[in-house]
This record gives sequence, structure tokens and C-alpha cells, in this order.
Amino acid sequence: MKLRENIRNIAIIAHVDHGKTTLVDQLLKQSGTFRENEHVEERAMDSNAIEKERGITILAKNTAVQYQDTRINILDTPGHADFGGEVERIMKMVDGVLLVVDAYEGCMPQTRFVLKKALEQKITPIVVVNKIDKDSARPNEVVDEVIDLFIELGAEEEQLEFPVVFTSGIAGTASLDSDPTKQEKDMTPLFETIVETIPAPIDNTDEPLQFQVALLDYNDYVGRIGVGRVFRGKMHVGQQVSLMKLDGSVKQFRVTKIFGYIGLKKVEIQEAVAGDLIAVSGMEDINVGETVCPIEHPDALPILRIDEPTLQMTFLVNNSPFAGREGKFVTARKIEERLKSQLQTDVSLRVENTDSPDVWVVSGRGELHLSILIENMRREGYELQVSKPEVIVRLIDGVRCEPVERVQIDVPEEHTGSIMESMGARKGELLDMINSGSGQVRLLFTIPARGLIGYSTEFLTITRGYGIMNHSFDSYQPMAQGQVGGRRQGVLVSMESGKTTQYGTMQVEDRGVIFVEPGTDIYEGMIVGEHNRDSDLTVNIVKAKQMTNMRSANKDQTSSMKKPRIMSLEEALEYLNDDEYCEVTPESIRLRKKILDKNERERAAKRKKVAVEEK
Repeated sequence: MKLRENIRNIAIIAHVDHGKTTLVDQLLKQSGTFRENEHVEERAMDSNAIEKERGITILAKNTAVQYQDTRINILDTPGHADFGGEVERIMKMVDGVLLVVDAYEGCMPQTRFVLKKALEQKITPIVVVNKIDKDSARPNEVVDEVIDLFIELGAEEEQLEFPVVFTSGIAGTASLDSDPTKQEKDMTPLFETIVETIPAPIDNTDEPLQFQVALLDYNDYVGRIGVGRVFRGKMHVGQQVSLMKLDGSVKQFRVTKIFGYIGLKKVEIQEAVAGDLIAVSGMEDINVGETVCPIEHPDALPILRIDEPTLQMTFLVNNSPFAGREGKFVTARKIEERLKSQLQTDVSLRVENTDSPDVWVVSGRGELHLSILIENMRREGYELQVSKPEVIVRLIDGVRCEPVERVQIDVPEEHTGSIMESMGARKGELLDMINSGSGQVRLLFTIPARGLIGYSTEFLTITRGYGIMNHSFDSYQPMAQGQVGGRRQGVLVSMESGKTTQYGTMQVEDRGVIFVEPGTDIYEGMIVGEHNRDSDLTVNIVKAKQMTNMRSANKDQTSSMKKPRIMSLEEALEYLNDDEYCEVTPESIRLRKKILDKNERERAAKRKKVAVEEK
């Protein structure tokens, strides 16, 4: 069997924030991929603005580095479970993985999630213990944790023989020794381990072509671009080929462009052969999992499984009193076009039309997946409203099942009791409790996904900000009975439209927590705070103090006000109740009642109560 010894295809997998993207930066810089005078940003692979701000990878990225005579194709994968579909498909394109683990944090929920996907595909692993230069690093214990995780996930014997490289992504150093003082001055030990350990792709260039699409890209000039691997044969520009569709049909097309990767650039190439990772344009409706073959030799590869959505939200045209004030794109046609264009590249997203032309049901892999779509839309100038996120219930063997998440919580010992109580109230089941002896406790739970909606704010309050919570999708299980999760507090709803005043705000401060600053434009039916009790209360916070000859209107400026709670987009989405919308515009995030008029709201609540009693 002939091999292409000058190529290695690897993916980098890890939990969020364990340093994958920083490590890729160093591999790019040290391989001489960039000119010496070329300016390269930190975390160069995170090209999207939100990725840079949050320090997370959302989309899988391709790059390639040249180490001596070997070209190493690298795929940087997302760490969040919401983007797990990408990780799973990437495993089909590569022959090995670098599993990056933080030298202090060790194995985390997403480490487990991404490693499971790699082991299922029988891929050769290399373990990289990163951040070895941290004062709190405990590299040898972390390696033991990784071995335990491999065994727990059913790794085969040869997979357990993995090499371990200790690195500092920030410093750009690596070593095969766990002693931080023995770090070599560059990444040579890691490069050498990749070349020695990861199998080279098979050279079957003389056989008929097979190219499978694992990711999608989109370009206004050439349309859809299929990114994938040539598993067999060769492909050249101008070639007439067959596209084996997912539904079994076959379409013919001509390859108009082929792109290879070097550094951060896409480079046009004329021909690609077995083992190459490339991007191909020329097919209008190419989809993930489809196979490109010669016309005379149709032979499709097994279809790639795409993770189904687990969460859905209703997207609506903004119809609040402030609609059209801040956004450029406010019409149903514009919003629908934008959602349809997202479907071109995001295979885990679903958009369904409803009876109303102004309303769509959008389903995704989780809150992060959908909130990033909403955040991108508002930055592009769109105005819209969204409803509370809801889990997607499936019928499995005639039983209604819901998504269940696996949750790992690290908290100081004194908060353990309150965490177990709050998780129990949301139908969470404790799997394990590990006391490290340093005052920190690690708790593992399974919990229905709907129990986690809105939990992060409560979690931060309970742990006073000292807790860390990570969760990833576990499985579909029969629906838990009774009320799971949901907000317990009522809200303060404005009864007037106008500008909020300091006087009006201070009158209602003792009734709850205020969400708006003085001088903010509000409208009737808008949520301006959280009530201390579990019922809603209408308040007037636009009321101004009347001036008389006895006192001046500015006398109370010496009184101090509490700081309002300003919510991020994710917090606002989690906060919503069934009868509320979140209004999202380029400049504002507002919470509002679906029915703005107080009397109409009360009538609707009475009708709902009667309907429930009749049932």
C-alpha cells in the first residue's frame, strides 16, 4: 500500500478556552508560513468579530503549515457542544487529532464530547497538555485523568498508546517532559510527534475520484463552496463530474475552481489528489455529506450524520412602538432572505415558515448557536423579535422524549448544598461528586435541557460568581414530569410611554430590580425590571416630580440610586417567559410583553385560566 508521506491531516480538538487556536498561531508562525515582516493578529484563526470578542471558535477553520518536507493540514474545530455537528464531520476528513487539555483544568465536558467523536472514528490521538507554564499546572495528574477518560469512552488498546506533548501556547514552547523548566525553545517536539505518530494518507491517485463534502462555505461571486477531502483519485479544474445527492439522485456539473490552503490563505490550484483537503466551487446546491465522483464511475461514500436541532425559537418582524427606529432591515422579506442565506452554510439550522408571513420557527443546536445568529443579524442592521427558547420534543418508539444535558459544576465547598438543591428543583440528577481537597468540589449531573434555560443567572447568584458551569448534550430521554425550570419571579411592566426619570425609578426601586437607566425611552408594556414577588406589577417610571414653590425639582439629586441590571443578549433570551418577547435592534435589547395593553393582558390571562380549569 502506497502512502503520501509528505502530507498529514489533523484536527485540533479541545474544551472551550484550553488554547487550541493560540496553539495553531504558534504552529503557523514557527513553520515559516508567514513572512518575517508580516503582521499576524493573535488567535488569527478566529476571523469572525464575535469569535474575537468572546475568545471562542464558532466555525471550523482550515489551515496548512509546511514543516520541513511535510505539509500538515490542520483543522481548528469549535469546542462548544452547540457546534458539535462540525466536530463530528471533521473527524471524517482527518487521520489524527491533537487533543488539547489545560494543565490545570484537566478533562472538561467538551473534552469528553470531542474525544468521544474522535474515538468513534478510530482516529490516532496525540494528547497535548497545554498551559504547562501556569503556576497551578498539575500535568501528571491531568495525564492520568485523560487516560481514565479514554478507558471510560471505550478506547481500543492501540488508541491508549498515545504520545503526550507538554506545551505553552502563549510562549510557543514544547517538550516531551512534564517538567516546565525543561521546555524546549520552540514547537519542534510537537511537529516531530505529529509527523511520526499520525498516519500518512493512502496514495490511491490512480483509482476513480471520490471527494466528500464535510463543511460548506459561501461566496457572493462563486456561490456555495464545498469543503472536504479527496479520498481517492484526482480532481482538476474543468472536469465534468457527478454529484451523488443525499436523496439518491445524481447531478452533473463542471468543476470551476479548486482552492487549497496554505497559512490563512485560500490558494487557487489546478489539481487535487487523494489525501488533499480542498474547497470546490461550481455546484449550486451541494450539501454536506454528498460525494463527487467521475460520471462513468458513480460510487457514493457513506452519508455523514448531521446533528439534529434540539432547541427552537420563534423569530418575528419587530412590531413594537419603536419598530424601525434603529435598524436598516426591518421587513419580513429582508429577515427571511437573511435566514435563508444562513442555511447556505449552517447545516444544523432549520427555518420553517408559519401561517403568518411575519413569523418563522428557527431551530438550532442550543442557546449559543441561536444567540450568535441573532447577534450577527443585529450587527448587520436587522431588527426583529424573538420568543422564549423551547426544547424540541421527539417521539422515540411512541414515547415523548426531550434532550438531556450532562453538566459539570466546579464550586467552592460552601455552595455545594445550594447547588444540589437548585439543580434538584430543576429535575437534575447527581451522578458524581469529587472533592479535590483544595476547597473546590466538582459535581456531575444530568438534567433536562429545559431545566438549564434561565439557570445561569441563578447559578451566578448562588455561587457569588465563583462557580464554573459547563454542559454538553448527552441524549434524548423520556420527558420529566411536572414543571422543569422556568423563571420564578414576576416582572415590573411599564404602564406609560416616555423617558424614564430618576424620580419615577426611585419610587419603584424597593419593588424589585430595575433594568433601565434614567433617561431611557420606554413604551407601555415594556419590561423595566424584575418584581420581588412571583406576580407581574405595572409601574410608572416616567413620572416626573412636580415643582412647587416649596421645593425645587433637583433637590433629590443627592439621593443615591441602585445600579440597574443591564442584560446581555444571552441573559435576555434566558430570562423570557412564555408571554414575552425580546426585541433586538442594532442598538438595543428590550424585553416586552406580547400583549402591550394592561387591560388586554388581564383579559387574556383570565381566558387562559378558564381554559385550563375546563381541561
